[in-house]
Amino acid sequence: MRKEFVTRYEGNPILTKADVPYKVETVHNAGVVKHNGQYIMLFRSHLDTGRSIIGKAVSDDGFNFTVEPEPFMTPAKEGDFAEYEAFGVEDPRINPLEGAYYITYSAYSKHGVRIGLAKTTDFVSIERIAFITQADYRNTVIFPEKINGRYVKLDRPHSDISPWSIWCAYSPDLIHWGDSKVIMKPVTYHWDEMKIGPGAPPIKHEKGWLNIYHGVFPTMDGSVYRLGVCLHKLDDPSTILGVSDRWILTPEDPWELVGYVHNVVFTCAAVPEDDGTLKLYWGAADTVMCTGTANIDELVDLCLTESRPPM
Repeated sequence: MRKEFVTRYEGNPILTKADVPYKVETVHNAGVVKHNGQYIMLFRSHLDTGRSIIGKAVSDDGFNFTVEPEPFMTPAKEGDFAEYEAFGVEDPRINPLEGAYYITYSAYSKHGVRIGLAKTTDFVSIERIAFITQADYRNTVIFPEKINGRYVKLDRPHSDISPWSIWCAYSPDLIHWGDSKVIMKPVTYHWDEMKIGPGAPPIKHEKGWLNIYHGVFPTMDGSVYRLGVCLHKLDDPSTILGVSDRWILTPEDPWELVGYVHNVVFTCAAVPEDDGTLKLYWGAADTVMCTGTANIDELVDLCLTESRPPM
């Protein structure tokens, strides 16, 4: 019998558009973090224009969320950010770092998609800092501490020349990034053969940095989005110690199979708990939010014992 690495919450989906007090068409691809003992969720929603905004929900247990009455982040209307956010802000990751929360998000416009960086300490006010990529990049996550004196991020540029792959880059100040290198690629006729991208911000473990990523497989009925895991070296995240040959989550429930984009589980968040488990959050079919639990040690061991080459 195949082992299940993620235990789905019996109350899924945990958030739908019916839970939002303002008009949206979807609730998905949310960043989640535990702040002052409370779970904070920043979720993406499509409007009936097809463009995206980011809402906020809070929870005491990580399962039952209440949405605040107004969106948390909408496209900038003026200043340097407005031109590059005109088509929407999407897929936030909440990156805890140095006593604050840095939010990386996809900003869409006629110029393509760039990654914006914003900062909050209280999830009440938010400060836009900079765009930290050129076009076209998505899925940026930042490691929760400096490594060898520099900040480190993972992301995924769009590329038709080489399959969509995971890259690593470094910064002295979170704004200027360089020393980029490709560190992981899809594998032909594998569950992630079409494209891959970082999902949740990396989780530190004694054996390495755990990266829960998404992989995409093309079928005659469209693409299937699944989740997998890989492990990065603690003192050199550009070195990957192992990539699980198996996925850890695949679309199975009705709301994962059918929706705005069918056959999708897509994560932007995993919250580690004191008991060695994590709460994993994923958008299902780009329509609703779901959650489940997993054992961190088991995911780390999966990377090392049932591994495929990173490239």
